[in-house]
Amino acid sequence: MKKYLLLIAVLLLSQLNNYSSAQRLTVSPDSLFLAPDTVCINQPVTLLPDSQAYHAQSYYWGFCSGYLMNAPTGTNLGRSFKFHIPDNIDIVNDSGTYYGFVVNSQTTEFLRLNFGNSLTNIPTVTNFGNLTNGLPLNPTSLYIVHDTLSTNWFIFVSGGFEAATSSIARIDFGHHLNNPKPNIANFGNFFNLLDYPKGIFVAQDKNNLWFGYVVNHTTSNLIRLDFSYNISNTPKEFDYGNVLGVLGSPTDLAAVYEKGNWYLFVTNEGVSSSIARIDLTNRLDPDPTVITGVRIQSSIPLDPSPTTFNYRIDQPSSITINRDCGNLYAYITDSVTSQLIGIQMASAIGPYNSVDYNNKGAMNKPSGISSIIRSGDYLYGFIVNPKDSTLTRLDFDQCKNSSIPSFTEIMPPSYKYDTPGVYNIYLVINQGLPNMRVDCKPITVLPYPPIYRSPDTTICEGDTIRLYVVSSQADSFRWMTGYNIDTMNLYQDSAKVYPDYSFRYPVNIYYPYGCIVDTAIRIHVSKVKADAGPDRWIHDGAFTTLGGPNTILPGNNTGNYLYHWEPFIFLSDSTVPNPFAFPPYDYTYYLTVTELNSGFMCKSVDTVVVYIDCGDFYLPNAFSPNSTSTVVNRFRVLNKEIVKLNYFRIYDRWGVLVFETTDPTQGWDGTFSNKPEPMGVYVWEADGFCVSGKEVKKKGNVSLLR
Repeated sequence: MKKYLLLIAVLLLSQLNNYSSAQRLTVSPDSLFLAPDTVCINQPVTLLPDSQAYHAQSYYWGFCSGYLMNAPTGTNLGRSFKFHIPDNIDIVNDSGTYYGFVVNSQTTEFLRLNFGNSLTNIPTVTNFGNLTNGLPLNPTSLYIVHDTLSTNWFIFVSGGFEAATSSIARIDFGHHLNNPKPNIANFGNFFNLLDYPKGIFVAQDKNNLWFGYVVNHTTSNLIRLDFSYNISNTPKEFDYGNVLGVLGSPTDLAAVYEKGNWYLFVTNEGVSSSIARIDLTNRLDPDPTVITGVRIQSSIPLDPSPTTFNYRIDQPSSITINRDCGNLYAYITDSVTSQLIGIQMASAIGPYNSVDYNNKGAMNKPSGISSIIRSGDYLYGFIVNPKDSTLTRLDFDQCKNSSIPSFTEIMPPSYKYDTPGVYNIYLVINQGLPNMRVDCKPITVLPYPPIYRSPDTTICEGDTIRLYVVSSQADSFRWMTGYNIDTMNLYQDSAKVYPDYSFRYPVNIYYPYGCIVDTAIRIHVSKVKADAGPDRWIHDGAFTTLGGPNTILPGNNTGNYLYHWEPFIFLSDSTVPNPFAFPPYDYTYYLTVTELNSGFMCKSVDTVVVYIDCGDFYLPNAFSPNSTSTVVNRFRVLNKEIVKLNYFRIYDRWGVLVFETTDPTQGWDGTFSNKPEPMGVYVWEADGFCVSGKEVKKKGNVSLLR
């Protein structure tokens, strides 16, 4: 049948050998790029193209491509495709256009589906009918072959429900599958070896000889077709019989060429609905005495030592085998349960891991499944359903978990995966050209291992703190050299740091299976600053505003700050950044600023000295006796450090003495001989001594206001 993947390798994925150490970038001899086997989520992935990939005409990297290890989704495309009990289907790409071919068993018709440049399109249908009666009656299987030497396309069809009507035909499309009038040759049933033939496939061996195989549903025999060196020859038939009795009413056949050997996988409707593997050795025409067979059971074992799958197949109807990233993936349809079964195998001889995908895309008694074919980052397969004559499409979608989905230059940038899982890295060079090459590699993305790390924290400026990053599974650590870190411990699980400003300290944690965790601890350095302002001189009896411009304020930072001045006497407010101070003598004030950060406190302290200047008298230039304020309704000496007043005299404009005192606390109330003096300018003179012993003498004017 169509599932021999060697001839469509350029449309699928090239084989990779087993990978070596997960700690290094690995590559097989034929690979186009090097990639790590294992990373952690959010770990940068770096890919290195191999020298074989250089100087290509085009590049396409897919970092999250569809992958056969993942479960497919299904979509039923309906029944508007001229199907009449369709029995088989296959899909292929020819010069950028996707074609599907279907045989209708009930009406003996051959159909071509043209999907255009995308398998997500709804195809147009060409019905070739029975090709002038050349098509086998009740066709059951088809297989597409591209002869790379002649560049011609051929489609082989088998059919017939009994020996009398069984035959095999070859349809020749020439150089392109869009040929509107293909030729057909029906080989008939030579020597009556064919009896309800199923599962045809055709291939060329290492000696350039062409061979084909079918299985008889009625007789359970394996039939070989020999074309010699030219696929256009009429084949000779050879009957291998029922190879070691492993066949039982076979329904389909798929072939695999692996490591120099050929293998056939056959679905059996009989013998407890099993799968058989026939080993052809390294030849497509082996001697009957050297081929072997094994039955792979789906339920109750019949062989002495069979391989039993963890699923039940009631009636397998078709099989396809495809290679993806070095492994083989088989898909089997069940015509009774309408289920899709997947088999994942590291090699053709196992081990086998089965997956029941249940019903996908409203499968309805499915009879045929195509090859799985790649289109960019997506994989597609198709299934025909004879029960309702509908078409189901299988989709292996591109994932959405890489930081960039694709790239089209030779050297891809580093990227990351944000979710654990197994992802597919895909590279195609010279796409659509005769020298096109494809390579892929699975990459396992692991969740973060258990890690204990110091939390992001705050320290006071000038402090030192030890940071910890501990993981029991870690192989090594690497603190990034940077700002104010103890370089003696860069490869330990802890390191001392002493930043003067807030800083993010990164550290890489290396694990033996290739995972690298890049994390960081952020240290916030509290920059709390107290600035009490410069020392200053003020006149005796005057006031000043304390605090300098460098004191940190709430509006300049997100922190919460407390302000405290002490001593708190002779201050307007001891809890604000800039209070008023009016000390009577020289005084030292202390400002403490405290940052409150989730219970963590950093403090800064600064001082200021206020010196009182007693070298002059300090008096106002006006006063109002009628005011109710005791501050302005008396004219007095305001100095606080005058300890002795020899005299304080006030004269009116005619030189009459209206007030005199030697008490520094006394002031004039604007009266003379108990009568209010008129408004006007008065002259004053004073003489006294400061607390320092300095004599002070001064004259001046004052305005009396009413």
